[in-house]
Amino acid sequence: ECTQLPCSRHLPTVGEGSSSCSPAPSPAPQPLSTMQRTAALILALSCTAAALTVPKGNAALVKSASAIAAPADLDAAPARAVAAKPRGGGMPLFMGMDVGLLGYFFFWYLGNYYYNISNKFALKAAGGALGYPMTISTLQLGVGSLYAMFLWMAPDARPFPKVTPKDLVKLVPVAFCSAGAHAGSVFALSAGAVSFGQIVKAAEPAFAAVVGTLLYGKTISLAKWLCLIPVIGGVCLASLKELDFAMSALVAASAANVFAAFKGNENAKVMAAPGLKDRIGSVGNQFAITTIMSFLISLPLIAIRGESLAGFAQLWKTNPVVRFNVLASGLYFYGYNELATMTIKKTSAVTQSVANTAKRVIVIVGVAIVMGESLNPLKLAGCAIGIGGVFLYSIIDSLVKKK
Repeated sequence: ECTQLPCSRHLPTVGEGSSSCSPAPSPAPQPLSTMQRTAALILALSCTAAALTVPKGNAALVKSASAIAAPADLDAAPARAVAAKPRGGGMPLFMGMDVGLLGYFFFWYLGNYYYNISNKFALKAAGGALGYPMTISTLQLGVGSLYAMFLWMAPDARPFPKVTPKDLVKLVPVAFCSAGAHAGSVFALSAGAVSFGQIVKAAEPAFAAVVGTLLYGKTISLAKWLCLIPVIGGVCLASLKELDFAMSALVAASAANVFAAFKGNENAKVMAAPGLKDRIGSVGNQFAITTIMSFLISLPLIAIRGESLAGFAQLWKTNPVVRFNVLASGLYFYGYNELATMTIKKTSAVTQSVANTAKRVIVIVGVAIVMGESLNPLKLAGCAIGIGGVFLYSIIDSLVKKK
């Protein structure tokens, strides 16, 4: 029986003129038309967000790019951002609200939501876990790299970084971990349900705590360690009756968490180098450089995994679902990450924790509904406990200090 979304069993092989399924309405038009409109919207907002960045002559705001490595400065970020005006004039506030910040939040959520949907569409249409997950992961980074270079070349969009070859060498570990985290996430989506992969990825603080403590000499408070109990327990509870459970999805999502933990620590260490932040110029430039280097690192991994480029090229020519969703997911991935960094610069640590928690809930529930994935009570309970634990982990030190 044919389904609305093409899978590997229904894809025509090379030389076949049609699928073995009986004639049915094409699955591509319905999701494509909606997502095409959203893709254009996301791309337009990304360009608008780039245009709203403060001119490089404003030293106070350029300095605020260090907020990623210095969470203590985040509380002052909103005041600096409100004082700035977008290029070309205009009021940054409307009825007391920071319209730009609201836009960042909205499109950050929307971009992440549609990234997961378009990514899953592309992976399913390309054969799932047994198809071309590494190729798709690499191409998504490639699309983001092209967009980053476009912003550097476009007039008044983003100043080119003044990094040296030695700076790029220092960024290699960060780029390698970034490539691993992205590939792990894509493999998890290819092997299991999007909602399940997101629940496992919500446990990232547990991996970051262990890696930071054992390998980077960081100190985690007892209160934070205790908060990891509901995080891990929630993931286990959600896995018990997962209808689309696959051990490979659990392993891949966990590997993505490990890479993300190393990436965070390596990034903090590298960005502490004297003058490096000034030469990079902005958080957006740092993400752009990391994305380009991650793409280059991922290229040989396609051959190492044994995925056929010729086979994927044929699939690309004959399957519009693969073609569109690979391009769309690449733009969504770069766009929502870019907007996330802009949001972080303008908010406090607590606001970020609330925002990340809300984002995961929206993505897990929304994508599960759209993709027809299981949302049984046990899975929802595990999701609530796990994500609640992550939120508590993010703010527990502040709560304890107040007492």
